[in-house]
Amino acid sequence: MWLHAGVFHALANMLGLVFIGSRLEHEFGFLRIGVLYILSGIGGSILSSLFVRTTVSVGASGAIFGLLGGMLSELLTNWTIYANVLAALSTLIIVILINIAIGILPHIDNYAHIGGFLTGFFLGFVILIRPQFKWINQRHVPSGYIAPTTRTKYKSCQYILLIISLIALLVGFTTGLILLTRGVDGNDYCSWCHYLTCIPSPLWSCESHCRLEQLDKQLNMTCLTNQRSGSYTLEDPNDTIEMQKLCLELCS
Repeated sequence: MWLHAGVFHALANMLGLVFIGSRLEHEFGFLRIGVLYILSGIGGSILSSLFVRTTVSVGASGAIFGLLGGMLSELLTNWTIYANVLAALSTLIIVILINIAIGILPHIDNYAHIGGFLTGFFLGFVILIRPQFKWINQRHVPSGYIAPTTRTKYKSCQYILLIISLIALLVGFTTGLILLTRGVDGNDYCSWCHYLTCIPSPLWSCESHCRLEQLDKQLNMTCLTNQRSGSYTLEDPNDTIEMQKLCLELCS
């Protein structure tokens, strides 16, 4: 979340943080947005660590995606205060989809993006909640003025979303940390999840380039980028995911 791959990487993330975070900070203050940013970064790092096992991932993109998730949940729960909620919602969704779609390119950690976004989305229902329209804090009412009253500060749906989000965050963080401390590889339980972070295309490759020589379960592999070689015994000679992991380890 703090370490970046270079000046341009850091600059791109900081520009995103300025454009997205400044609006939220103006509306909700430094403390709440700071909590949203940090927890989203942690959530993105947990999901990334469960699936990206052989390479190092750096950057603040997960935390920035958390801000986007918070903006979406804030818009959904506070929609009555917006003049044109459909335009705002459609614009935000398009921005989110474009950024997630960019994550299917190679060398981009979309797991961190998705984990950060989901964390920020649920956190938004918890810490970016606004009082319902026409609710007035009686302590701020001038003497002699009869203020219109509402039964509760927040709507029922806001309370429901808050409770659901708290449960989702608690379960998600607890489960993720337990799996992480036990060394669980998420790819072993989700054979298609690697497509979330890179979709193969004739224009690029999702795998590190290795030359393979295989005889039944015996695999000889050479990384074409650093010329390192290794010999491995596979339990399943057709396990392409395991071959990809070995290639990544050899080339890293």
